[in-house]
Amino acid sequence: LRSSIYTSYVAASQRTMNESYTITVPSTYGYVILTCVVAPTISSMLMGGVVMKARKAMNVPYPNLYATPGHHDKADAFNRVQRGHQSLFESISDFRSMALIGGLKHPLVCSASGLLFSVGYYFFQKGYADTSLEVATARYKKGGQIKWLGFFGVLGSCISAAGSVGGWW
Repeated sequence: LRSSIYTSYVAASQRTMNESYTITVPSTYGYVILTCVVAPTISSMLMGGVVMKARKAMNVPYPNLYATPGHHDKADAFNRVQRGHQSLFESISDFRSMALIGGLKHPLVCSASGLLFSVGYYFFQKGYADTSLEVATARYKKGGQIKWLGFFGVLGSCISAAGSVGGWW
């Protein structure tokens, strides 16, 4: 019995390793590249400009990534600006990977999601930087929550693409 199970496993493994797939790139895939690769880069550059302006205005020189409370007068204000930008880097690689894969099956959903993600992160930083707002909720007071619509849009598209490639649906 063990021998026949092993033989079946090896035969199935060899079939799987010898399979090949052809990827057809949809005609609208260029939008995925523009909105999910280029647009987040532009958002990051704009957000970086806000950090640079805050760095100069609040006297937080390089090489300090963040301001030190007690050393920099406006440490909390600067750190909120910086944290709003830094947060983008924590999810951008996952976002792009899922968008480029999911966009092969759902290019328009991923394109719309890319715009929501990019604009949402810009608003996220705007809210976070506003010291008149409570720090715990500030990042979502000026529209930052729309970034999650973009993130979950590409997540769903990527799962759908995986299911299609895997033959699960």
